[in-house]
Amino acid sequence: QKIDEAEGRQINELIARSQEPIPDPDDWLDEELKRNVLLTSVDTVLDWARRTSLWPVVCFPACCAFEFITTEASRFDLSRFGMEIVRASPRQADLMITAGTLTWKMAPQVKRIYDQMAEPKWVIAMGACAISGGIFRSSYSVVPGYNRIIPVDVYLPGCPPRPEALIYAIRMIHKKIASKSLIQEGK
Repeated sequence: QKIDEAEGRQINELIARSQEPIPDPDDWLDEELKRNVLLTSVDTVLDWARRTSLWPVVCFPACCAFEFITTEASRFDLSRFGMEIVRASPRQADLMITAGTLTWKMAPQVKRIYDQMAEPKWVIAMGACAISGGIFRSSYSVVPGYNRIIPVDVYLPGCPPRPEALIYAIRMIHKKIASKSLIQEGK
């Protein structure tokens, strides 16, 4: 009988506690849970994912290739910006880094590479040759800038541009990514 009474008291206490109002979460959430829970919007998560997973493809790097390789090395470490692997196929890339002189004969191939890239896609024109044709711009066979063939998001001047400038251009791409919402309101 004593066991039944003790058990009955415990049941009554449990029922009484379950009917009490829930206290403020700050009072009962422990510190560990507060450090591990993040509240944000879906748009912010998607922007973070797109910014930290840029997959570049490099087109016709020419002299700028040396600066790009330097930027990929450990001193500048592009992997902290989500660019660990340079893609060989444009179908796996969402960032095209164009560098070097573009001829009219190669222009259709550049357009085809751009069209094969995954959406959303961005383009960096790296160096004087990619922006305006460089020292070869007066030649009949040179396209005066990649922007005549494909849309360019960021222009990176220099001959060749320094690695710090390429990192700045990538940061500019990150800002473009953050400014474009994937979620359309009301749809």
